[in-house]
Amino acid sequence: MRIRPIAEGDLDELQKIARETGVGFTSLPDNREFLSDKIAAAVAAFEQRTPVERRNYFFVLEDEASGELAGCCAIESQVGREVPFYHYRLGTLAHSSVQLDLHRTIDTLFLSSDHTGDAEVASLFLRPQYRGKERSHQRNGALLSMMRWLFMAEFRDQFPDKVLAEMRGVFDERGKSPFWECLGSHFFPMDFDEADRLTGLGQKSFIGELMPKFPIYTPFLSDEARACIGQVHRDTRPALVMLKQEGLRWEGYIDIFDGGPTVEAYIDDVRAVRKSRCCRVEIRASDEPPPARPRWLAASTVMADFRAAWVSHGPDEEGTLTLSEAEAQRLGVVAGDSLRVLDTEETS
Repeated sequence: MRIRPIAEGDLDELQKIARETGVGFTSLPDNREFLSDKIAAAVAAFEQRTPVERRNYFFVLEDEASGELAGCCAIESQVGREVPFYHYRLGTLAHSSVQLDLHRTIDTLFLSSDHTGDAEVASLFLRPQYRGKERSHQRNGALLSMMRWLFMAEFRDQFPDKVLAEMRGVFDERGKSPFWECLGSHFFPMDFDEADRLTGLGQKSFIGELMPKFPIYTPFLSDEARACIGQVHRDTRPALVMLKQEGLRWEGYIDIFDGGPTVEAYIDDVRAVRKSRCCRVEIRASDEPPPARPRWLAASTVMADFRAAWVSHGPDEEGTLTLSEAEAQRLGVVAGDSLRVLDTEETS
């Protein structure tokens, strides 16, 4: 399994993934024209033909044996520069009456664009058949999630100070969002799927035009809707755990449609960015069986031909990383090249 930039020939496979993502996965709608444009924009980003603040780096996880795409993920260099980027910010208003000696604090939701200009890690999806604990599927989700930090560390000057990740919110057994049903549905003359589709297609201006500008008092919401605030979809929990391990935290921002949390951090404080380092490559003649649980992640240092994959060993004390011929081929490197590596189990 290896990570690489998406290519123009991946459209059919990407559309298969889009059809599997399910409700609430805003960034990958099942729209062939949109997906084709997304691929073209990503190719231009990796070739550095677009302004740095408009780049959307889109990666795919490729099964080398079958050529099938197993999943995807992305990094948007800066959000909100072309289209407004909205959240609700959870706040508190205090009310008091001196005459009656009463004091109340009430949770509120404020429409916000506070994250404008931040980077975003997004679009992480691993197809169901590539999940699981069997040897061939070991840590595919971790590979998709962690390689983005190596990319950002290697090309650090291409990104701003902060990074965020939007988490899919709670949906009930009918596929309905209690948060949307109680709040958003009253302001948008459409159902959740249509609002979600328009947002995925980049048509977000209607949010600021139709949502109220004044604070929303959460006691007016139903118990079910309030319970969704800052909570994630069951399929998103593993991704949230990995992001928290890297140092991202919830600071009170939620999705305006489903109430899912937005986690964030300063890029230089992210564990994998701090702990990754560059090594010189050497190649051994014989291959060895891969470890039962891969630990070392390696990524190339060339943007246009970027590759990332698990490797069987870490670097030695002199900073030399010895690869098998298969690993070197997978990563597109030869002896003397550089790779950025990360010990994914180093916690400090």
